[in-house]
Amino acid sequence: MASDRPGAGSAPCFSSASPVPLAALNMRVRRRLALFLNVQSLVAADWATLAEELGFEYLEIRQLEAYPNPTGRLLDAWQGRPDASVSRLLELLAKLGRQDVLEELGPSIEEDCQKYILKQQQEESEKPLQVAAVDSSVPRTLELAGITTLDDPLGQMPEFFDAFICYCPNDIQFVQEMIRQLEQTNYRLKLCVSDRDVLPGTCVWSIASELIEKRLARAGGCRRMVVVVSDDYLQSKECDFQTKFALSLSPGAHQKRLIPIKYKPMKKEFPSILRFITVCDYTNPCTKSWFWTRLAKALSLP
Repeated sequence: MASDRPGAGSAPCFSSASPVPLAALNMRVRRRLALFLNVQSLVAADWATLAEELGFEYLEIRQLEAYPNPTGRLLDAWQGRPDASVSRLLELLAKLGRQDVLEELGPSIEEDCQKYILKQQQEESEKPLQVAAVDSSVPRTLELAGITTLDDPLGQMPEFFDAFICYCPNDIQFVQEMIRQLEQTNYRLKLCVSDRDVLPGTCVWSIASELIEKRLARAGGCRRMVVVVSDDYLQSKECDFQTKFALSLSPGAHQKRLIPIKYKPMKKEFPSILRFITVCDYTNPCTKSWFWTRLAKALSLP
């Protein structure tokens, strides 16, 4: 990290910050940042000003006002968007004239970035090597090799779906009920359920990105991902990746790509990155009779 202090209106030159996502910042840095930005002042930009610079709408900002730590909630909500990075945060803090924040938190932010990069490098080095198959004529990609049970092995007619179901193994019984209600009734929707439809032997991250981005669009179809939210979902790295990847394809949920479902009471807090998206609540006895009709309609929209 450069030893010179940043000048007014310019972001500090952090050697590690540029390629690092916002998720790299730990709770200690976030709490200290909140101490600066939660305080409303006539002379210094606060969390609400930062939220406007990040592109949050008026109603979203008003919702954040209700929390005792709006800065923390803002960072959590922004973290699911594709432009959420440490370098972007530093750039906006400099633009807003918060040099006090940059100078005070700079060393800690740099430390978090370096830890994140080292961890990523370690995980990358531990990944097993995949030896590519040799083929005499057809170039092999994930799609051409076939990743679902009904894929054409040569990739000429890949399998398409109406919705990708994001869930953790402990919620499989509800997913099976979803199959019965949406596939085996007059709705005739086609769901992508990993344990049933995806072939083994391929990287789970590559499969998820391929299915979510390229297999949920067809003539007269739609582009949706159903997220089965539960306490177990919150502990799943695979579900976390799938959710954030889908959000990155539809920033701010403007294309209504994600449909969160709450099917049983939760002990833990609902994920902040989904809090601004309308939830389909199976736990509400007053609306339970409308649940499957509403969900089927949402999945059938173009």
